Amino acid sequence: MTMPSHPADADDPVLTTAAAARLLGVAVSTTQLWLESGALPSWKTPGGHRRVRLSSVQRLLADKAGQPAPQAGPGTDPEFRPGPAPGHPLPQDENTRLAAVAASGLVDSAPEPVFDRLTWLATQVTDCPMALVTVLTSRRQWFKSRIGVDLAETPRDWAFCSHAIVQEEPLMVEDASRDARFAANPLVTGPLHVRFYAGVPLVDAGGHPLGTLCVLDREPRRLRAREIRALQELAAIAVEELRRRT
Repeated sequence: MTMPSHPADADDPVLTTAAAARLLGVAVSTTQLWLESGALPSWKTPGGHRRVRLSSVQRLLADKAGQPAPQAGPGTDPEFRPGPAPGHPLPQDENTRLAAVAASGLVDSAPEPVFDRLTWLATQVTDCPMALVTVLTSRRQWFKSRIGVDLAETPRDWAFCSHAIVQEEPLMVEDASRDARFAANPLVTGPLHVRFYAGVPLVDAGGHPLGTLCVLDREPRRLRAREIRALQELAAIAVEELRRRT
């Protein structure tokens, strides 16, 4: 199949073979066979890599289950479907963002040194005691890497990062106890005692923010320009690592 001539559809993202395999729950080699045989419609990029639409993957899943094909979106797992009346802001493309999170395979994956190095460096360049690489599903804020935080995840409604991913610029909260968005947040009122937050969105190759690289402190403060730049550079390295695997 030749590469489609129409522009990319934000509601039906393009997936790599590895991402399609994760959604299908099969080995990459099996997915490659389906792509090559035409069982899963695809095309080749100029570099010779197979690409497939999310809707085609969902159609194959539905065929195997004997169910009608769903519309393009994050699939059947409630973790990757928007929940009712969330207590946090949502990106305009939350459906496809959640599909991208599902396809990334990051959620509940094993710790990786590359991300642990980045969180450690983030604490060093900002002098903050806590740093996280977060991934946001519809229900959870899950930590791919963490320093200074015992929790492995929080409910999505607690996530400062939910506010960070709806804007392009870094989000900085100087004193969460005085910010109406966060003053009653359990991360602020509870034992973690968060006062300061700064987060940079981690955006995949399709333009979807999967989560953030963020730093936190128990004292009100703000970052200097060079510290913000350093955090952005570390986030860019994290993004490069994410894009390399898809």
